[in-house]
Amino acid sequence: MCVHNSGRSQMAEAFFNRLARDKATASSAGTQPASKINPTVVQVMREANLDINHQQPKMLTLEMMENADRVITMGCGAEKVCPASFVPMEDRQIEDPEGQPIEKVEEIRDIILMKVATLVKELYTEGSIVSKGGEK
Repeated sequence: MCVHNSGRSQMAEAFFNRLARDKATASSAGTQPASKINPTVVQVMREANLDINHQQPKMLTLEMMENADRVITMGCGAEKVCPASFVPMEDRQIEDPEGQPIEKVEEIRDIILMKVATLVKELYTEGSIVSKGGEK
């Protein structure tokens, strides 16, 4: 989750959905969605073999919050403007790619990938994604 849902949270959603391999799904949203995804973010994600050009920023809804197992913000202060702040949130403190040169956006992308990979690994270890007896 982020405020504009045009950069960090879109990258995190794409990485999570690739790494979790259909055993769990991430959905990103924002409290004040932008009109489109940051073009530099689209470009650096293509470099990582993920095409997010078709994605659109989405409005965070109460239903999304109620159906979420985990809510993770990206250091954008979204928890201060979230309409459902009663849901526990984890914050990752990741710099905003907006207005950054491509090299910086690539660094941000790589940080997000590392954090998402760690989360997916934790979920597999906890059994949240796969239990010992099979898929969850």
